[in-house]
Amino acid sequence: MTPDLRFWFDPVCPFAWLTSKWVRQVAAQRDYEVEWRFISLRLLNKDVDYDAHFPAGYDAGHTAGLQLLRVAASVRAGHGPGAVAALYEAYGQQVFEVGPQAPPVPERIEALVEAALTAASLPAVTGTALGDTSWDAQIQEETDEALALTGKDVGTPILQFRPPTGVAFFGPVISRLPSDEQALELWDHVVGLAGFPGFAELKRSLRERPQLPSFGVPAGAAGITEDWHGGSRRTKEERG
Repeated sequence: MTPDLRFWFDPVCPFAWLTSKWVRQVAAQRDYEVEWRFISLRLLNKDVDYDAHFPAGYDAGHTAGLQLLRVAASVRAGHGPGAVAALYEAYGQQVFEVGPQAPPVPERIEALVEAALTAASLPAVTGTALGDTSWDAQIQEETDEALALTGKDVGTPILQFRPPTGVAFFGPVISRLPSDEQALELWDHVVGLAGFPGFAELKRSLRERPQLPSFGVPAGAAGITEDWHGGSRRTKEERG
């Protein structure tokens, strides 16, 4: 069955997580089919000097994202695409729906994966894929696939509407989760833009800190505004 939407995600990207929650809201109300695909921020930035261009911790965080995608690739191979949807939702709960006092993802990645697999009703043995680099070629292929649809100056998430021939964009990047009614309204606006063949980009680098427990921003509150260069809080801008 051809999906209504393809969604490329990295499990450690907070904006991809928020957008995925919005997409799930819409899919539940419109009976849409979503295909969840992989894009690795670590592979996307493999030629970037992390020490020079990112704040401390980004290298470890992006590497953890790649490790989580290895597990997701193993899950898809053994249990099908639907299992990836369940696992990504479980990842997001473990990564972002926890308080800011939680240890960084790299420090608790094995326990995180174990908890996510359990929540998604998947066998714990799949977690051994964390260090299995044989999955990296597939993850790189899907990362390249996403960039072939959008160009290189993008981040996560990437959405393709009406695949396989429909237009794809980076975003929408949102910092708050809309209500169910707002979710449909936002979706219709985004699809309207995507449906115009001459549309290329709307962009701003100023963003609210994501409205997520892991960022210390409670529901109903607005996070402080920060400048995210090229989709991340880089200390120096780097173009691919």
